[in-house]
Amino acid sequence: MVLLIPDAAEVRMLGNIVNKTAPENLVLKLYTNNITPAETDTAATYTEATGFGYAAINLTGATWVVTSGAPSNATYPEQVWTFTGALGNVYGYYLIEVTSTIIKWAERATSAPINIQTNGSQIKVTPTITLD
Repeated sequence: MVLLIPDAAEVRMLGNIVNKTAPENLVLKLYTNNITPAETDTAATYTEATGFGYAAINLTGATWVVTSGAPSNATYPEQVWTFTGALGNVYGYYLIEVTSTIIKWAERATSAPINIQTNGSQIKVTPTITLD
C-alpha cells in the first residue's frame, strides 16, 4: 500500500503542528469504491463498507506509538475486521477525524480488490505514518 495525504489533510496537519487547530482522535474505515487515493480527495470521495459485521473503528490518541528516528513514525496496533458474510470488494482504508470528519490519509490495498465472500473472512490493518 502507498499512503496518500490529501491536500485538505495537509492543511489540517500543519494547523495541528503549529497549534492553530486542535488535534482529534481518528476513525479507521474501509472503502469499497474502486479508486486510487488522490491529492484532491475528501472523505466523501470514499464509499464506506457496510453490513456483514463491518463497523468503523475509533482510534485513540494515547494508543499511538511514536518512534523517533530517521525516519520517525507513528504506529497504531493492528486492527482486525472479521466479517459475517459476503461484503464484496474492499479496495483499501482511510482515516478521518472523529468530529470534523476531515480525511487524514488513505491507502489502497496492494492486492486490491480484497473480495470478502465468506463468514469469518478478515481484513487486518496496522495504521502507520512515517515522516523523514
